[in-house]
Amino acid sequence: MSHKDLYVSDFDYDLPPELIAQEPLLKRDESRLLVLNKKDGHVEHLKFTALLDYLQEGDILVSNNTKVIPARLFGNKDKTGALIEVVLLTRLNEGRWEALVRPGKRVKPGTKIIFGEGELIATAVDKTAAGGRVLEFEYKGIFEEVLDRLGQVPLPPYIKKKLSEPERYQTVYARVPGSAAAPTAGLHFTPPLLKAIQEKGVEWVEILLHVGLGTFRPVKVDNIKDHQMHSEFYQISEEAAALINRGLQENRRIIAVGTTSTRALESAFCHDKLQAGKGWTDIFIYPGYNFKVISGLVTNFHLPKSTLLMLVSALAGRDNIMHAYEEAVKERYRFFSFGDAMLII
Repeated sequence: MSHKDLYVSDFDYDLPPELIAQEPLLKRDESRLLVLNKKDGHVEHLKFTALLDYLQEGDILVSNNTKVIPARLFGNKDKTGALIEVVLLTRLNEGRWEALVRPGKRVKPGTKIIFGEGELIATAVDKTAAGGRVLEFEYKGIFEEVLDRLGQVPLPPYIKKKLSEPERYQTVYARVPGSAAAPTAGLHFTPPLLKAIQEKGVEWVEILLHVGLGTFRPVKVDNIKDHQMHSEFYQISEEAAALINRGLQENRRIIAVGTTSTRALESAFCHDKLQAGKGWTDIFIYPGYNFKVISGLVTNFHLPKSTLLMLVSALAGRDNIMHAYEEAVKERYRFFSFGDAMLII
């Protein structure tokens, strides 16, 4: 199949609803690991800790150290008292955010929403192309502290259970607040596993991409080339870029932890090297894409017809991925954010 004629229906598969993981395992690294050989499509079924056996001295594992913020807020319209749900997505400047608002039709530009006892007030100042709102916030003190008091961590819509320990929706290396959703491939790592990986001579590098609206947005077009990704903020330090560039020059394997790390790395590659710095990316990776940085990927199992399923298909081949997913369903793997993992190598 050429990348000229890819349709959303090419990335569909049947998933029994009971395989959608509703909560994380008690121990992060006890999830299962499906290992997919991207060259021949061979599949192996293991435990996540077996990742260590597939890593070699000199490999570079690149992770996303973003931290999910308590971005879900419930407030009331100032004039009518109507209940409004807000999910913060992207910080535009100090007091201004792009957000999902429900019910959106009630929030026209100029509408004020009151949160808590009035310690946080949002005014809708604009609509976005994707149907969201731009909100201007008024508050006293430090915004992050107000948010910690009033907000909740937003879980994906397919998770119906309330999470008893919100920190389980954060990676153990989450450091920089700003995401509306977790980079979930990283949820399987534990401090002892990270230590064992580094003791093996594998370099662990952290970069940043704040996960935004793209995670929530379904593909609504038939031909995937017509889909427009939402922009997300990323940052790569001079130190991280230098280490990864050295790895590329020495033909070492660069293995991304998660699709978010992948998108940041591939976006920042320019003039034959990875560029340090920060910016916004709306890169859409689907079959036919030529990877510049990564050669392997640790990831989770993604939703049917999603841009993430298209990205992994670009790396391993659509037929290999769809066969691996068929195997995963047959073997009763746990799917999506709190589910099991896949290593594409």
